[in-house]
Amino acid sequence: MQANDLISLLDLKPLPGEGGYFRRTHEGTIDKNGRAKFSVIYYLLTPEQPRSALHYLPIAESYHFYLGDPVQMLILQPDGSGKELLLGSDVFVGQKVQTMVPEQCWHGSYLCDGGKFALLGTTMTPGYVDSDYQAADCDLLQQQYPAFSQQIKKLTGSL
Repeated sequence: MQANDLISLLDLKPLPGEGGYFRRTHEGTIDKNGRAKFSVIYYLLTPEQPRSALHYLPIAESYHFYLGDPVQMLILQPDGSGKELLLGSDVFVGQKVQTMVPEQCWHGSYLCDGGKFALLGTTMTPGYVDSDYQAADCDLLQQQYPAFSQQIKKLTGSL
């Protein structure tokens, strides 16, 4: 199995700004403000699109690892703390097949070195709308989270 096979089979498209490939697969009914009750996507990282750039969302987002190679994730909390975790299928070495990014957090991820692809999914309740997304400012976040300065640079700098 190759990344291009998954892109074609799942009808994935490049995700502008954030990186990776995606397709919305499900969403709930739309409320009067234009927001779905929930939204679910496929999300694929490849060597050509290796990261989900660091970004902020006001709503919690659940991640599901489906298949492929491990993905390193960084989560920065509003209180100034942060954590890194590894999404992947090898739960016996501590990789996570599911995780939740709490609301009002910065987060980003990247395909681990040498990885060929990683297929994930995310779920948001209520559903995602474009106005939720806020791209990261590298300098500002490095000042706020100095312990994660290198990771922030990796998730915000040019590829």
